[in-house]
Amino acid sequence: MMLPSLLLLGFVTLQRLAELLIARRNTRALMARGAREAGAAHYPVMVALHAAWLGGLWLLALGHQVQVGWLAVFLLLQALRVWVLMTLKGRWTTRVIVLPGEQLVTAGPYRLFRHPNYVIVAVEIAALPLAFGLPLYALLFSILNAAMLWVRIGVENAALSGQ
Repeated sequence: MMLPSLLLLGFVTLQRLAELLIARRNTRALMARGAREAGAAHYPVMVALHAAWLGGLWLLALGHQVQVGWLAVFLLLQALRVWVLMTLKGRWTTRVIVLPGEQLVTAGPYRLFRHPNYVIVAVEIAALPLAFGLPLYALLFSILNAAMLWVRIGVENAALSGQ
């Protein structure tokens, strides 16, 4: 019974670590091309929030049965996440990085939403705990993430409008 939860949490952990490496590489490349970062002050809070979410899942969800319906939602979100990364390519990062003179991306999921990655993350924050039968955990981190996204989207919109 522990193996499915262990595999799922391991997958998410490895995925997030890989994304941090990709983001670091992309950030360095963008900065070398003259990009600037906006909202650096909120970034450590966002990282701490996501680390707490994942760390808490390791503590509370390990050994829980994985609910197939919520797992399917989570897996669909992973496909959408890949779509976002493939659309942005070298412009994808976990920070708010603006390269002056570059046009906003309007292809892929950006045709549908201005901030598709934030929609995906918001649903993930709830879906993964729900897959482990942790509705209060999902609610708590959804509220915390909504507050973080309110700050983050404000910073990003301001930075992109001043591009």
